[in-house]
Amino acid sequence: MVDKILDQTAKIDKKIEALKNEQESLNGITVDDKYYENEEEIEHLKKLRSDLLEQCRDLTPEDHVHIARLADRPHITDFIDALFTDFFEQRGDHLCDEDAAIYGGIALFHKIPVTVLGHRKGRTVEENVACRFGMPSPEGYRKAMRMFKEAEKFHRPIITFIDTPGAYPGMEAEAHGQGEAIARSLAMMSHLTVPVISVVTGEGNSGGALALSVANRLLMLKYAVYSVLSPEGFCSILFKDTSRKTEACSLMHLTADDLYQNKMADEVIDEPLGGASFDPVTVYDALDTAIYKNLKELEKMSASQLVADRHRKFRRI
Repeated sequence: MVDKILDQTAKIDKKIEALKNEQESLNGITVDDKYYENEEEIEHLKKLRSDLLEQCRDLTPEDHVHIARLADRPHITDFIDALFTDFFEQRGDHLCDEDAAIYGGIALFHKIPVTVLGHRKGRTVEENVACRFGMPSPEGYRKAMRMFKEAEKFHRPIITFIDTPGAYPGMEAEAHGQGEAIARSLAMMSHLTVPVISVVTGEGNSGGALALSVANRLLMLKYAVYSVLSPEGFCSILFKDTSRKTEACSLMHLTADDLYQNKMADEVIDEPLGGASFDPVTVYDALDTAIYKNLKELEKMSASQLVADRHRKFRRI
């Protein structure tokens, strides 16, 4: 259902934009009937758009998965541009290679030096191929661990953004030690002596997501999903039937509200109806407030308390 609603909404947005452009081309001094006709049509389309988005109030878990995967949702580069200043990108794992699927570096958050990183997806086919649709290789996780070590050395809080279908499953990745890289990242994050905040912004599937989200606080956008594997993987492994995706999504309890109720997510960040792409600025503001609040709470803890807090959280899970 939600895919049809969003498709119709996108078409309406294009019509509104075309009418506004036509209005701008009209003579501003001698406004004719065409201008007022366009104005009435724009208001009608806005009302139709609002009515369509109202249908997004009661979505299924499968609808949440669809929205979480939309290409026009804000990506890590958008969040960094909106929430941080003086960003300096760090590249390479200093062992083998650079992985574009992990993006991050050093930045200031409310004048606080932090390390920020996460999964990177593209908007075009070419961009997605370059970063493998947000699926990191071992080099990506080793790059992340390099940033974790440096953050700990210089006492910088760590903020990670999660948006991945999972770790890259290619033969080369396996040959380079994909499982070992994920396991080492999990172990390292669990013992970091600085505050760690993770934000699930889209889909967070499998060990590929968990490897960057062993955090003191796990925040989720309202339409984000977080699970042990993708719904398609669930169907393939447990049902041996990929057509049962709707059932799988319901059984997996992967929505932000499900995870918050089960005390796995610490906070759910509200999104506009239809998803963050409809009003990203509002989402940025809400997320900025949530991260700052949680960071200030964690800064009151000692190094040993931060580690113990993280251990308690994941033992409970």
